[in-house]
Amino acid sequence: MNEQLSPEKILQTGMAFWASKTLLSAVEMAVFTELAEGPESFDALSARLGLHPRSARDFLDALVALGFLERKADVYANTPESNLFLDRKKAFYVGGMLEMANRRLYPFWAHLTEALRTGLPQNETKTGTAGLFETLYGDPARLKEFLGAMTGISHGANMIIAGVFPWKEYQSFVDVGTAQGDLAVQIALINPHLQGCGFDLPQVGPIFEEYASANGVTERLTFTPGDFFKQDIPQADVVLMGHILHDWDLPTKKMLIRKAFDALPVGGALVVYEAIIDDDRSKNAFGLMISLNMLIETPGGFDFSGSDCTSWMKQAGFSATRVEHLVGPDSMVVAIK
Repeated sequence: MNEQLSPEKILQTGMAFWASKTLLSAVEMAVFTELAEGPESFDALSARLGLHPRSARDFLDALVALGFLERKADVYANTPESNLFLDRKKAFYVGGMLEMANRRLYPFWAHLTEALRTGLPQNETKTGTAGLFETLYGDPARLKEFLGAMTGISHGANMIIAGVFPWKEYQSFVDVGTAQGDLAVQIALINPHLQGCGFDLPQVGPIFEEYASANGVTERLTFTPGDFFKQDIPQADVVLMGHILHDWDLPTKKMLIRKAFDALPVGGALVVYEAIIDDDRSKNAFGLMISLNMLIETPGGFDFSGSDCTSWMKQAGFSATRVEHLVGPDSMVVAIK
């Protein structure tokens, strides 16, 4: 029996931070954006990136071994995935979130054990400074960067929601916590009969409007400034909440779902999408680890399963619910009033 067992998975997972930090440093140094212009020789690439000779080849070859770069002889190139998702100039760029992870989350996660034992956040609030949202919304440049990062990691799911949800049955929608507005923009682009609204704090308004204008949908998209803790959600046929509910504790989650119910007409729909945890809580490891990240970052936030969400929706008064997979770890929970 012992001859059939191997510690390989244990060691690979335990030392996975090596691979993680290698990728995060590559994103920080814009390796993939550089190579999006075309393959480069080792000498040219290492010089352009400013790499020290001692570690340059190990670093680039590690990216090859990890599957993020390709190499022929002494020439390096992006893989198709790296070229699409890690080039800062492309719409599908997910590196913005990785850049934030590199600067903020990587050191905070060193204190996960303390968080698990205390239930307390381990971010800036631990030292008495402002937390994530206060810091971001107080700095226009950092806010714009963060909202762009959210667009990068959500873009694929946003496009699927825009295409597969039965929008022909509805005339209007409101995207709550709209961020840069990519979900609203994608819905408007594919469904020209719809009128949409992005609802978020006032600081988000110029960023949302710039993004809507760049995509040519300003005639059908508006921005409504507001705080969903203090104000009602604007009325619409469909209310959307993407990566919103997991930021908050259970009473707040239920409050927001109830506000969505009140904003909808009979027959209206609430769409919640997150990295929904599978009901057995044994498969969506990414969703479970995002929930651990909510422990690190927030006083009470956590991720949840589809059955959790549908039960809260029914408590709020919704009559029918369903869970649909979107892409990767993301799924949406739909409720009808």
